[in-house]
Amino acid sequence: MAHDGREQDISRRELLRGTMVAGAGLALAGTTPAVAARSPARRRHPSVAVLGGGMAGLAAAHELVERGFDVTVYERNALGGKARSIPVAGTARGGRRDLPGEHGFRFFPGFYHHVPDTMRRIPFGGNPHGVGDNLVPATGGKFLRSGGRGDAGPFGIGPAPESALTPDGLAKLLTEALKQEGVPPHELAYFVNRAVIFLTSCDARRFGQWEHTSWWDFVKAEGKSQEYKTVIAAGLTRNVVAAKETVASTRTIGNMAEAFVWNILGRGNDGALDRVLDLPTNEAWIDPWVVHLRSLGVRFATGRTVQGLEVRGGRITAARTRDRHGRTHRVEADWFVCAMPAERARRLWSPAVLAVDPSLKAMDDLFVDWMVGIQYFLRRKVDITRGHISFIDAPWALTGLTQGQFWDTRDFARDYGDGSVVDTLSVDISDWDAPGVLFGKPAKQCTHDEIAREVWAQVKQHQTAGAVLPDDIVHSWFLDPGIAWVKGTQRNRNDTPLLVNTVGSWEKRPRATTKVPNLFLAGDYVQTNIDLATMEGANESGRAAVNALLEASGSSASHVPMFELYRPAELDAVKRVDAIRERAGQPHILDVA
Repeated sequence: MAHDGREQDISRRELLRGTMVAGAGLALAGTTPAVAARSPARRRHPSVAVLGGGMAGLAAAHELVERGFDVTVYERNALGGKARSIPVAGTARGGRRDLPGEHGFRFFPGFYHHVPDTMRRIPFGGNPHGVGDNLVPATGGKFLRSGGRGDAGPFGIGPAPESALTPDGLAKLLTEALKQEGVPPHELAYFVNRAVIFLTSCDARRFGQWEHTSWWDFVKAEGKSQEYKTVIAAGLTRNVVAAKETVASTRTIGNMAEAFVWNILGRGNDGALDRVLDLPTNEAWIDPWVVHLRSLGVRFATGRTVQGLEVRGGRITAARTRDRHGRTHRVEADWFVCAMPAERARRLWSPAVLAVDPSLKAMDDLFVDWMVGIQYFLRRKVDITRGHISFIDAPWALTGLTQGQFWDTRDFARDYGDGSVVDTLSVDISDWDAPGVLFGKPAKQCTHDEIAREVWAQVKQHQTAGAVLPDDIVHSWFLDPGIAWVKGTQRNRNDTPLLVNTVGSWEKRPRATTKVPNLFLAGDYVQTNIDLATMEGANESGRAAVNALLEASGSSASHVPMFELYRPAELDAVKRVDAIRERAGQPHILDVA
């Protein structure tokens, strides 16, 4: 298959540089890759153009190159996508590295399986399990309330006794775990009943009734107390999955709640309940991954924006890309994996593409929202908790993590910045539409400085004796560069939004296969088992795309392993009863007025 001049540029310049980087990385790693390196100049294998170098694209490239395909990844910005760390330019002094910024802090719950599996196959120093050994347990966790109310502390439960895996047992377990000061007991009992209904619902009811019911309506938040609305109705959706409770699908929110419940109960876990990285993301994961993929023969073309797809005879014949200098390039390949986010991928569905697969038009109805992080670099350490923090009453639905405590091989002041920064508090902002407490404006309408001041004020409202944050502790802050202030509109623009699973959106999300025989989709918007816009969902979709490509190409290579969220066999009987009732048009047996 012919390739354009850009490919020759890569083989002359980037390949030489990549080969040296790969060699240096492997020397440091002291590990031989599991698959022998191939010379990228050899063209004997079917070629695949992976359009997008985020989590989905890198996962697809990894699986494809291990199965003998000739792979090139095209990425418009930076490899790793929203998961990467972002050096704060100009902050390094005295031979140190730039301060480590990021899109948002990393979180690897125990029910993630695809991402850890990939990480264990990436060499890293002397780690027996590669990058996977850079995952360390976050053993703490705080659910802070404003007004000095301390830690709300839900989910204070451990491994489940067998008696808990019945409807009555689950109700008792959840009632004890979710007791909150201020939530009336009868409202808590009502929510627990709703939770048990979902946990014992059959799949047909989940994809039918609950997919088309908002979380707000499912938990009957209207008319309940403010505490119920804040903690129960909004707490899970906004603080965990950045979804508005009034529009989020009950099936998606319930699936995540269920995954966390089994995770906390120690059922079906890959590892610890909550895991984080022991270094900034690029150091711990992305950079070693790219080095490893280069060593296997993957080529990377960064700074390449995909602008369109050419179609002939019902197949994709080429992708058109634009480089950072405005030059256009025509990229030919045997197979194409579109691993771009939903809002960008759907721009490629031209009339010619839609003529072959009209179902892709439904992607226009998918909804994306904002979940973006800001980092506060601290002059003094704070001991809040060894884990994630939820600021329950923050109008902007804030969650955070102090990261330096997990970086055992790094001394923050020695290794980063100007020597005066000792830690970073990384805070995710999940609601960009609610008015703030300082300026009375939503984050979308705040300047970057106003955002920094507003988030800090909301965090400080949640101070307790164990979490005091004086103003002079802040050295500087860094907001995800995807957020751009547009002076003319007096609003922000977000270059990296996040898919939100709104009511009825499952049917509008495509599978990894399309009716275009050589085009496959990978991204957190693709239908997956985990069913949420996460690193895990992106990785799962990349694997699904590769498996579909293997089928279409007639490859004899082994399929990529796929994992499913845990489902306890103890609840199968009650789900079978619900399946009978669902087919008969009857409500769940526990769903009474």
